[in-house]
Amino acid sequence: MLQLYLSLLLAGVVCFLLHFGSQYLIASLLRRRHPNEWKIIAEADGKPTNAIRTWIRLQLALRSPVLPALEDKAITRWRLTWRYSLWAAWLCWFGALAVQYTAR
Repeated sequence: MLQLYLSLLLAGVVCFLLHFGSQYLIASLLRRRHPNEWKIIAEADGKPTNAIRTWIRLQLALRSPVLPALEDKAITRWRLTWRYSLWAAWLCWFGALAVQYTAR
């Protein structure tokens, strides 16, 4: 039972790291392969934005149908990883909580 609990916790941490790492990889791919689209995210009114505003604008782009429209398989794959890894992380953590609750 302890092994299952620790495995679920570790899987949750890995999925959270994958969620945040995929954002970084998507931004990197956009900068290299689609600089005009990245410019829309990273600039507002022709001036560069700060890091937080760029992150918020990247979140909006990740949720929109714009990135799949680029037809870049790597970006689409990492976007799907970004989308579903957070759900998997929360499921693992709630599973670990259920194991902890039933072990009492």
